[in-house]
Amino acid sequence: MKGERVAQLELLLRSHPEGMRRAEIARRLGVHRSTISRYVEDLSEKIDIYEENNLIKIRAKEDEEAEMLSVYESLAFNMSAELLASNIEIQNPHLASGLRKIAMNMQTYAPKVSSNIFALADKIDEGVKRNRGQSMIFNKILEVLIDCWISGHIARITSGNEEIEIAPYFIGFKDDTEGRKPITVTGRLRHTMDIVTLDIASMTDAMMLDETYTIPDNLKPFKQKDGSRSYDAIDMIPLTLKLREKSALNSFSTIIHGKPELRKNEKGELIASFEAENSIELMLRIIQSGTSVEVISPENYKRRLINYLKDILNIYKC
Repeated sequence: MKGERVAQLELLLRSHPEGMRRAEIARRLGVHRSTISRYVEDLSEKIDIYEENNLIKIRAKEDEEAEMLSVYESLAFNMSAELLASNIEIQNPHLASGLRKIAMNMQTYAPKVSSNIFALADKIDEGVKRNRGQSMIFNKILEVLIDCWISGHIARITSGNEEIEIAPYFIGFKDDTEGRKPITVTGRLRHTMDIVTLDIASMTDAMMLDETYTIPDNLKPFKQKDGSRSYDAIDMIPLTLKLREKSALNSFSTIIHGKPELRKNEKGELIASFEAENSIELMLRIIQSGTSVEVISPENYKRRLINYLKDILNIYKC
């Protein structure tokens, strides 16, 4: 337990390069103030720690000094960070840590901007603490996916009872909703050429596999076309569904798709038409919907779905 506390202390001090008072450290670690001195002494055997004006700090190495930003760059960064923090549901402690490091280097030449950034970092930390359980899971999964993306390793993702192996091509916002901007990972499903986009908040676990991959040079961008909700993806199909329950459309929230156009046919049945990514993920979402959804067109996709269902049934033949 003590070793874990010392590790938490190091992370806390690295996230607050401006330094922290002992009382605040004790509050963050959930321990009595009297024990902080022992943790500081143990940590000082590993890294260079000093105390200045009642603030405990880690002494930065010369090669760790950040490059100074101009006042205009500083303000632009401040506004961008505020926009990012206000558009995500789950706050990221790494954003708070990075903001503080930049704010430290602004104190002498842009004190007002520096003060704003410190305040924003504190606000993000408060958001992390308010949703501690959810934040820990989300940020752990995000870190694994980033590690996979940077190192070129396949990721195994768990979402509910479903397990997916994916080669991450891109991590960022899926900007197709009003208000909430989910952080997603876009990539190729393992052993297929299918490209999917998954909401990281819907995942419960992620791990890096030994298998590696490369991102193709001719990969098309995943972006929203001007004036529409459709996406310029590698393979999209014009899908038409008959809905017995309108809520069944929620099953398609984890995949790339355009805005559904709803109408009623001559029998009064609800019909939804939209472009959707041509992937195994789409097929799984249709199967998940059960009898609430029926594929009307395209005909070749309908036949493909039927054959897939037959293959599944053949496995369970007596």
